[in-house]
Amino acid sequence: MQISVPFILASGSPRRRLLLRQLGFSFSVMPANIDESALQTRSLTPPEIARQLAIRKAQTVSRRRRSALVLGADTLVVHKGRILGKPADANEAKGILRRLSGSEHTVYTGIALEHAASDRAADAVISTEVTFGMLSDREIAHYVATGGPLDKAGAYGIQDDLGAIFIRKIDGDYYAVVGLPIRGLYRLLMSEFSDVFTL
Repeated sequence: MQISVPFILASGSPRRRLLLRQLGFSFSVMPANIDESALQTRSLTPPEIARQLAIRKAQTVSRRRRSALVLGADTLVVHKGRILGKPADANEAKGILRRLSGSEHTVYTGIALEHAASDRAADAVISTEVTFGMLSDREIAHYVATGGPLDKAGAYGIQDDLGAIFIRKIDGDYYAVVGLPIRGLYRLLMSEFSDVFTL
């Protein structure tokens, strides 16, 4: 897949970088470093928050690099109406995993594309239902000791560590749970940026 203008990922996520590389994109990385907490204090639903954070990331970088097509993305893990962010420490990670044990939660991933030079933007939110099996305290402690949960929303990774063995089923887009819904990105590129995007 190719984009004929500079392509920038406005995120420092190693998982998003890996997925874009797997798709064959040539891109650079410029994390937006926005304040994500401000939106969560407003009366927005979780999917609206995921969408707005992705848009703000893309807009922030797009203002600095107007000729580039900028991709922003944000992933939220929501359990019984509560947003579960990245744990601050091992104890918080254990608490989050106990909450998720044996129950279902929703992952919302917002993506946004901005091209300031042509004054175009597009965005989408993809939701996926994830069900955990029952976790023992021993399993949780072992996983947390690996350090894997500490840099991930919801304190687990579906793709590259022991978090994968806790998941009983998913209903929706696997890649959205990883952090970048590939199908959703492809559809936005085809529908809104087909003049600069080719397979």
